[in-house]
Amino acid sequence: MANELSVVLEYIEREKGIDKAIVVEAIEAALLSAARKRFGETAVITVAINAKTGQIDVNKDGESVRSDEFGRIAAQTARQIIMQKIREAEREIVFQSFQAKVGDITNGIAHRFEKGTVIVDLGKTEGVLAYRDLLPKEEYKQGARVRALIVEVRKTNRGPQIVLSRTNPGFVKRLFELEVPEIYEGIVEIRAIARMPGERTKIAVASTDDKVDSVGACVGVRGSRIKNIVRELHGEKVDIIRWSDDIREFVREAMKPAKISSLDVLAQEKKVEIDVDEDQLSLAIGKRGQNVRLAAQLVGWEITIRGREPAEAQLPLSEGEAGEIIDLRALGEDSSPETGGDEAEPAGVDVDIQDLAELGGISDTIKAALVTAGYRTLEALAQAAVEQLVSIAGIGEKRAEKIIAAAKQALQ
Repeated sequence: MANELSVVLEYIEREKGIDKAIVVEAIEAALLSAARKRFGETAVITVAINAKTGQIDVNKDGESVRSDEFGRIAAQTARQIIMQKIREAEREIVFQSFQAKVGDITNGIAHRFEKGTVIVDLGKTEGVLAYRDLLPKEEYKQGARVRALIVEVRKTNRGPQIVLSRTNPGFVKRLFELEVPEIYEGIVEIRAIARMPGERTKIAVASTDDKVDSVGACVGVRGSRIKNIVRELHGEKVDIIRWSDDIREFVREAMKPAKISSLDVLAQEKKVEIDVDEDQLSLAIGKRGQNVRLAAQLVGWEITIRGREPAEAQLPLSEGEAGEIIDLRALGEDSSPETGGDEAEPAGVDVDIQDLAELGGISDTIKAALVTAGYRTLEALAQAAVEQLVSIAGIGEKRAEKIIAAAKQALQ
């Protein structure tokens, strides 16, 4: 009997990963419970098990008790307690194992689908991947391979629950660490990351070795490394940014692919105000504001964009405000070439527009812009082509057509 118990203890330790001491403690507790159930709570009972030999000693009031004296019910109770203790030990081992892997990527198989979640088979346990933690339009079929980040390990009555995610910014970070040896070795560091899952990610990197280009290392030869990462993210765009301790330089990098004309840093407010030319405005803002929003998250400062017209299209202000310029977009004119609403005009435009006085329905600011561009008479405007007028800042296609029609009507 002792030899058999010793073999079982070794088997459990080897196959289940449960320490002998834990199993021995469970058996002792079970035998003690069984003995008290058989002989009563008032009896003085001791249980001792030799983990090496498997020898069991049970004493009642100083006398040895044989196993056949326990009775069937007591033995069954002991068996249940032992199995319960072993299950608890197994769960604790799994919990500790995955707790150490929080922040790492794990691989599994889509096992089944419950309301709002994908249950992933991770081998010793199951992971929970909520639909909100999947990339947009991402679907899995039963048996499909799943690669996700371990974000949390929870203890539940049914055992440890492994919470997974594919939308967490840490998922992209770990993909870079696995794909780029220089990051794993510490030569290249990931300093910051900002992500809109399924849409775009900006990641700032820096090199600890002057001989290693941080951005080039992440991209790889002919883009091989970044391609593997983008493939795992199902086409999500990834911008690799060069980190800089200079906030001005870092903001310029973070706002790429847009080119910044100038910027003002308000350090106390942790705010940056940037100026971009009109042709760079859409790039700076990005689709649904992606570019500027991610840049602000990456830098950790608030970023405000101010659009401005090219220098040749800017008009001088009145004499009292000499040296300043008018941003036509700020005057309430077209915010884009396709809009066409007139808003209240500021006073002080010092350009002679008398020759265009009969041009009805057109604001003085636009008339001033036309005169500055060389269109000083109604005849010149009536003969102008739409393509010529839209080259003037603040005039879109619809407004150009309106100006030409107004000029022709005034001449008639």
